[in-house]
Amino acid sequence: MRRTGTTRRSALTASGALALGAVLTGCGGGDPDGGRTAPAGARAASARAALRASAARSSLALAARYAQVAADHPATAAGLAPLQEAVRAHAAAFSADAPPRPEPTAPSPVPSAAPAGDAKAALRELAAEERRVAGERAEALLTTEPELARLLASVAAAGAVHAYLLTGLAEEATA
Repeated sequence: MRRTGTTRRSALTASGALALGAVLTGCGGGDPDGGRTAPAGARAASARAALRASAARSSLALAARYAQVAADHPATAAGLAPLQEAVRAHAAAFSADAPPRPEPTAPSPVPSAAPAGDAKAALRELAAEERRVAGERAEALLTTEPELARLLASVAAAGAVHAYLLTGLAEEATA
């Protein structure tokens, strides 16, 4: 009759295999570049911070564009004010974990391709810019961590709604 169960030979073979595996793991581990680059967690945090900063900058540029259109076409100012405030809130949400920076006193002028007297064209361009920024944010949310992806998705959706509202405002505007 053959013996079943663990024998001394199989126990020694298994422990030897485990020891060899541990030695090989210890020798093969570590940073291939000797620790000269940042760990993966630091790189991910840096990428997150860069994405948030970029999104905040694009929101601030969009807010400046709203201000420019409102200044060029005063009849649109009342309709643009709540949307511009929302865009500023988006910028603040993206820069929530960054140290506060002083805001410039006046936004820098953003060149417009629309004729100076054409409010409809200016509003359509602003709607197109909202769509473009919303599209960029929708693409970025696919490759980022969940919390930032939720924020990007929310702001991208708000941008799409802004574009819709701006298109409606353009239809109501008098040239």
